[in-house]
Amino acid sequence: MADNTPFDVIAAHKYFSAENFNRTWELIEKSKRTDEENLAMLHTAIASLWHWSQREDVSAKKLSIGYWQVSRVCNLIQQPSLARTYGLQALKHAASLDPFYKGYAYETLARAEMQSGNRVIMLEYLNKARGFAQQVIKDEDKKLILQDLETIK
Repeated sequence: MADNTPFDVIAAHKYFSAENFNRTWELIEKSKRTDEENLAMLHTAIASLWHWSQREDVSAKKLSIGYWQVSRVCNLIQQPSLARTYGLQALKHAASLDPFYKGYAYETLARAEMQSGNRVIMLEYLNKARGFAQQVIKDEDKKLILQDLETIK
């Protein structure tokens, strides 16, 4: 069967993976969001991840970041179970990556456990995140992750 797609699918995945990722960040950074914006934030995060997963140049790094972003959104909208699910995927894809990505995977898992009231597991993840944060070489990256970890109580 001939492919009669009226557009370039590869280009579409490239465009929508980045466009949805950036739109999600805009919503994450808003100090106040409506319920509709929270849903849009979740939808764009998942859409970005899906489009990344369809790209020919997909990598463990991009998937780890994508899963982390969805997990962060789930934490922001008070869905710790979903945040945990996506956080575990971020951690899985970060296994071969620099400590920065592993630290952030544990950061989002710690947030999910904090919201779930699982303090013991939260502290376990938080300690792992701090351990990886200390291994980050770039000062600005280390500062960023350590600041984020300070917001987890």
